[in-house]
Amino acid sequence: MHFDHRIASDRGADFLALAPDGRETILRITPGLADRPVVGDFAAVEDGRVVALAPRRGVLARARHDRGTAPQPIAANLDLVFVVTAPGREFSPPRVERYLVAIAAAGARAVVVLNKCDLARDPAALVAELYGVSGAAPVIAISAEYGEGCEGLDEFLEAGTTIALVGSSGVGKSTLANRLLGAERFATRAARASDGRGVHTTTRRELVALPGGAWLVDTPGMRAFAPWSAAGDVLDDVFADVAGAAARCRFRDCAHGVEPGCAVRDEVEPARYERWRALRAELAYLDRRADPVALSDEKRRWKSLTKLARAASRRPR
Repeated sequence: MHFDHRIASDRGADFLALAPDGRETILRITPGLADRPVVGDFAAVEDGRVVALAPRRGVLARARHDRGTAPQPIAANLDLVFVVTAPGREFSPPRVERYLVAIAAAGARAVVVLNKCDLARDPAALVAELYGVSGAAPVIAISAEYGEGCEGLDEFLEAGTTIALVGSSGVGKSTLANRLLGAERFATRAARASDGRGVHTTTRRELVALPGGAWLVDTPGMRAFAPWSAAGDVLDDVFADVAGAAARCRFRDCAHGVEPGCAVRDEVEPARYERWRALRAELAYLDRRADPVALSDEKRRWKSLTKLARAASRRPR
């Protein structure tokens, strides 16, 4: 079986795919196909239908808004993700942290891109702030509109590499995609003048081939992003400063609360520690939600705690 077509866009009733010769073709899926294709999938095709998908790797996913127990894949077979942010209201290092956790869980590399640096009063200060959360990921300041600093991305555009652009609406992902493509393929819009917020321009994920042989996936803006379950030490990889400080705590079972000799409390910025703790709790909940037994136990525990709290509130004082 030859997985020689690549899914370029999900159009709802059908899919746009790139054939081996680079031509675009419209495909439907075979009834009963185990998984719905996502952008970046390699597919086997017969008579204009997707009959099988190659095993996926590098799957960037997020938790579903409908509280479903399965992750929502954003794109598959990714090697690298550009996390794009920009000065103004959409500049959010905590949101960048969330993307980095999901990218690490996918097994892909990350690059943090500060776009629209020409609009910043002090781009170096914003870059320094991003380095405070980026861990091992480099931070590159550019202006996609004017081309300033974009050469810093060239080393990542290796032939055969699949790159996704993620970030909020209005940070200039589509402008950057057009810059990398060397053509006005993706529609662009300026942020709203009233409040500086981004306006959705890209409405669906789309994969295109770049001139040098790399692949690029542009994605719609995602202001709210909940990483899916991060197995293993992914969270510690992204929050290496917290993990390193925890290893220096006086007690091995330190909860990083009121214990004496807590290195986390002494060394890590409180806001970053609180974000780490919140993400750890969030991911643990997602793991339980995917495990019916664990979720049932958790519900029983909270039900018992609620009863105890109500009983205590009714006691005469």
